[in-house]
Amino acid sequence: MQPKKEKNKIWSVIWASSVGTLIEWYDFYIFGSLATVIASQFFPKTNPTAALLATLATFAAGFIVRPFGALFFGRLGDIVGRKYTFLLTLIIMGGSTFAIGLVPGYDTIGFAAPIIVLVLRLLQGLALGGEYGGAATYVAEHAPDNKRGFYTSWIQTTATLGLFVSLGVILITRQALDSNEAASIAKFNDWGWRIPFLLSIVLVGVSIYIRLKMKESPLFAQLKAEGTTSVNPLRESFRHKNNLKMVLLALFGATMGQGVVWYTGQFYAQSFIENVCKIDFEQSRTILIWAILFATPFFIVFGGWSDKVGRKWIMLTGMLLAILTYRPLFAQLYSLSSVENETELVFKKQINRKSISIGETGNFLRTIETKRFYNNGISVSEIATDTVYSNSMHMIAQPLVKQSKILPQKNYWSMVAIVFLMIFYVTMVYGPIAAFLVELFPTRIRYTSMSLPYHIGNGVFGGLTPFIATLLTTIYTADILVGLYYPIIIAMVCFIIGAVYIQNKTQKMY
Repeated sequence: MQPKKEKNKIWSVIWASSVGTLIEWYDFYIFGSLATVIASQFFPKTNPTAALLATLATFAAGFIVRPFGALFFGRLGDIVGRKYTFLLTLIIMGGSTFAIGLVPGYDTIGFAAPIIVLVLRLLQGLALGGEYGGAATYVAEHAPDNKRGFYTSWIQTTATLGLFVSLGVILITRQALDSNEAASIAKFNDWGWRIPFLLSIVLVGVSIYIRLKMKESPLFAQLKAEGTTSVNPLRESFRHKNNLKMVLLALFGATMGQGVVWYTGQFYAQSFIENVCKIDFEQSRTILIWAILFATPFFIVFGGWSDKVGRKWIMLTGMLLAILTYRPLFAQLYSLSSVENETELVFKKQINRKSISIGETGNFLRTIETKRFYNNGISVSEIATDTVYSNSMHMIAQPLVKQSKILPQKNYWSMVAIVFLMIFYVTMVYGPIAAFLVELFPTRIRYTSMSLPYHIGNGVFGGLTPFIATLLTTIYTADILVGLYYPIIIAMVCFIIGAVYIQNKTQKMY
């Protein structure tokens, strides 16, 4: 049993590490949560699908550079120390996020807008590449051997809670802008989306204050006192055969599959619900919020359980469940939102027309909003805009700019249950992963060695999931679920390698 003083110390370490890491994830995921809005702000509006793909590619770019951040900051963390390294990553992340909120849109500065946002997104990715390894290593090096999975699982909750907070702030901001729903949406899409980005600077300031009070991890402090820290962590991590073998095993037998399960369950699910199922903005966000809220405690459950039964089979079971059920689960999401075989209640149909004058030309924009109701309780809003010219009365019809569906309560909560199940898989693969990774490598090169496979698995294989899955659906249009083949195949390969080569035991750190 741990002495009370030691237990209080580990909880203060978890608190300090988790708050900063949560804020970094919040900063990182605001961009993904607002992908559709950002697409209209920083890319040409002439092709909404191309703009969305470009936004998702920019989102993915932040993931692709995470391994480079892992190498740079991991080396720094193994030479200088854990505390100061992930204090630096927090400052870079917070500054980049704040700056995105200040960048003028495409209509103002043209192609300079997406280029600036891409650069800032790359800085975010580099910072996050150094953050997670530092936080996980810092907590693990304070934790006793028999509770390492339990204590490090609290760090694991921060990624999902960061997404939760970002969604919550977005919804609160949107609702606070105006009591009128249409006016609120217009203001948010115009300038209100910047507020969640700008708010991050306050959160980062609080976290920096907390982290400045932290002390260095005891295992690293001992190495430094003895003068035995690594001189060249990169060489030791990747040039020594046995250590390189562990790096590759961690990547291809654990983090690669864990990454695609994570981003499919939380990001591609949100993208699918909003862009394929066409669910209303607020409903699509609250579906994810409820699912995250219900599922988050299971990170702790599986992290703690891994201390007793080992890490391997908990993680691999989560991957296997994802492989077997993703297609039927996503098919059910689509079915719950479909009106293809339903009867429209024509007597309830609503058509609203609004006209807005364009300067002093006499021309005006005419917006036609049609609301259709169906016998399964789903309502569909369609908003189309055309331009009427005063001199010729010639009307040019524009493409449909928005279609959204409002689900009845039964379908809504069914979607929550499905997304909860997918995030439940996330808790299985993600809850024990930090303890699994830190136990593979020695203290002197732990930050570098564990960060690289984690960020390749999550940043490259996982982070590309929304982009590749969406891209596949634009190529193979006959199958709306074709995008799922990417995470399923990656998870399957990882499951086989992990089942054959990973040992199912907890290990003492050295």
